[in-house]
Amino acid sequence: TVAVAEERLVAIPQLLHDRPDTQVIILDDAFQHRQVRAELNILLTECKNLYTRDFILPAGDLRDVKNSSKRAEIIVVTKCKSHLDNEEKNKIISEIDPLPQQQIFFSKIEYSSPYHLFSKEQKFLNPDTHILLICGIANPRSLKEALNTYSSTYDMMIFSDHHIFDIDDLKDIKKQFEKIESENKIILTTEKDGVRLAKFEAELKDFPVFVFPIRHKIMFGDDDKFSDIIKKFLQTYNKKVAI
Repeated sequence: TVAVAEERLVAIPQLLHDRPDTQVIILDDAFQHRQVRAELNILLTECKNLYTRDFILPAGDLRDVKNSSKRAEIIVVTKCKSHLDNEEKNKIISEIDPLPQQQIFFSKIEYSSPYHLFSKEQKFLNPDTHILLICGIANPRSLKEALNTYSSTYDMMIFSDHHIFDIDDLKDIKKQFEKIESENKIILTTEKDGVRLAKFEAELKDFPVFVFPIRHKIMFGDDDKFSDIIKKFLQTYNKKVAI
């Protein structure tokens, strides 16, 4: 079940009411929400913009003070370059200076073949495919870098982070798409934005809207270690609840 809500304190009881069989709730972008106490905190920080070098809003992008990083059990350095070496890795760990009980992992982004928003049919891109990218995420840099490897021609419509699409947005998207002269053209969006666009199936059914699936790959062979920490936490928590 996917729930979208600004007020986590209201949304969680509602989710549990609607789905009483829910066992685990994963919150996205909730580290700064003090009203909700998580049993396991995972802090994500971009490799090219570590929280140690950033500032709190509005001077920077941080939504909480740097010192709050001490609350995290796990820190994941995200969007690393594929060839990040051990020397660079160790420099980053030294800069973050984790507490003894904190675990640090590194991850990179991997994209796979786009699929149709509604039919789920896969689409294999080629350099001649003209793409209109619809994007409402905070930092689309890695997405643009990935597109450069798939297609030589694309246009972009960038919306604010967590943007909720409306009918006027759809009109603008359709208008922009119809301006593209190529016969081989598609609309491409992120998985997060695909969820928000899915409710407009009637309006978009005649347009080739595809989703660009993303995967975060844990690096340096630490996949199992990361999974084991999560599994151990769930097992320990289930035992606590059972007592």
